[in-house]
Amino acid sequence: MTPSESRSELRAAILELKPFFRKAAFFSVFCTLLILAPTGYMLEVYDRVINSRNSDTLLMLTLLVLWFYVVMELLEWARGGVMHQAGQALDRKLRERVFNAIFEANLRRIPGGTSQALNDLRSIREFLTTPALTALMDAPVSLLFLILIYMISPLLGWIAVLAALIQVFLTYLTEKNTQPPLVAAQKDAIAAQNYANGTLRNAQVIEAMGMLRSIHQRWMSKQRSFLRLQAEASDHAGSNAALSKMLQTTLSAALLGLGAWLSIRGELAGGAGMMIVAWVLGPRVLAPLVQVVSLWKSVVTARDAYQRLDKLLQALPERQKGMPLPAPKGHLAVEGVVASAPGSQIAIIRGVSFSVPAGQILAIVGPSASGKSTLARLMVGIWPAANGKVRLDGVDIHPWNKEELGPHIGYLPQGIELFGGSLAENIARFGEVDMAKVETAARAVGLHETILALPDAYETLIGDEGCFLSGGQRQRVGLARAIYGHPRFVVLDEPNSSLDETGEAALVNTLLALKAQGTTLIVITHRTSVLAAADQMLVLRDGQSLMAGPRDEVLAALRQAAAQATPSGSGLAAASAA
Repeated sequence: MTPSESRSELRAAILELKPFFRKAAFFSVFCTLLILAPTGYMLEVYDRVINSRNSDTLLMLTLLVLWFYVVMELLEWARGGVMHQAGQALDRKLRERVFNAIFEANLRRIPGGTSQALNDLRSIREFLTTPALTALMDAPVSLLFLILIYMISPLLGWIAVLAALIQVFLTYLTEKNTQPPLVAAQKDAIAAQNYANGTLRNAQVIEAMGMLRSIHQRWMSKQRSFLRLQAEASDHAGSNAALSKMLQTTLSAALLGLGAWLSIRGELAGGAGMMIVAWVLGPRVLAPLVQVVSLWKSVVTARDAYQRLDKLLQALPERQKGMPLPAPKGHLAVEGVVASAPGSQIAIIRGVSFSVPAGQILAIVGPSASGKSTLARLMVGIWPAANGKVRLDGVDIHPWNKEELGPHIGYLPQGIELFGGSLAENIARFGEVDMAKVETAARAVGLHETILALPDAYETLIGDEGCFLSGGQRQRVGLARAIYGHPRFVVLDEPNSSLDETGEAALVNTLLALKAQGTTLIVITHRTSVLAAADQMLVLRDGQSLMAGPRDEVLAALRQAAAQATPSGSGLAAASAA
């Protein structure tokens, strides 16, 4: 076992299912043995009933074999139920862990397959109930059948062994020929699905500018590649499955013919009836492998899902919860921070340092692509710093347990994302809805009257299945969510980008009200209206701090720089005003 396998959470979770596998294997043994009931019935009818012409014996044998059929079906049902329970147990064990890993992967911008992880867990869970797995459980009994054939006649036994070896070789060929195209097809299918999901989110842009045909052609190129590879894999699997079936029927004919020949020669143990037994047992020897080959696609799908999911879980270990910390007061200190986007080596923030006392407002300005949004993500602990620290009340904010810190933090990103649910649930951050706090937050951002005018007021559903909100309304809902519950530290990234003059006035009043309550606020803005509420200013350019300090001093320095600026617009003033 490799070190990575010994640390595998997925492998450990599957090993915990051993009790279920033992029960299913127990049922499998009896299910497989009871398959011989019709053969025994046939031999007894020919041997006893026909010769004795006893209808009572026929009735008893018939009732007995029917009872065996009932028992076999009950055992099959029980085995299926046990494996279904195993799948549910695996899902309960891993679903939260997988969901958290997907969340972490998206935070870190880890490319590829994160949206597939839940599908991979489902594929593994469903594989536990497929005939392919139960066929593998039947394999040990098939070995017993092989021994019985050998006991009837060594020659027949070696014929069955040869057929089994040929079947193993066909299984190997199926794996060799189908794995590469199936793996590539799965990757192309994921890429096509991700491309479709990404483009459909921009349906309005596509419609407005007539881009649908071009987008469809690009999606079709990915889809064609997936379909071609899948067809190639299916052709290989289908041909090998047909060969397996032919081998199974050929073995039956060979065992029957050779058994008859041995019976004529008097070399068949147990008499002529044993050739019928060998004829019945032969296909059962191959049955598990034949079934696995016919369902090879599900085997490969489950195996690939296991490998992807295991890789994801090992790459993103579960977060360790630190010691509980007291609620923050809101003093922010950024100490020589250097940072880049996750997965990138290019520094976006380079050596930025500043501090904001609790209860003050810092306005951050600068041209586009200067690193303002990246700095916002660092300040709320979404992204880690490569060097330096972002501290809240002296504690590094990134590893701080977000379940503890979250209620004390407010964050409004540049791209507003609302979630399927009611307005009240969105504002309350999908925790326990305190309507008094929800209405307070909505009133603070000037949204209360707008919400009351909606069909169901605060219970109005928004999101994919709810009502449509304008850009300004979405921004106000996001702002209300950010200030819900009077957080101690709030970061707002372009909070007025979609607001009209009335909305901007409400925003300024909200900032001043929060400041009066002792909340520390960081406001990233391109508009000057918010600057009236700021205590301090920070000017960023190319990820570096050009100027920081009290608002009036920074504004005075900017005006002086503007007066000294060259006609071409170079200099500090031009950079900060861009």
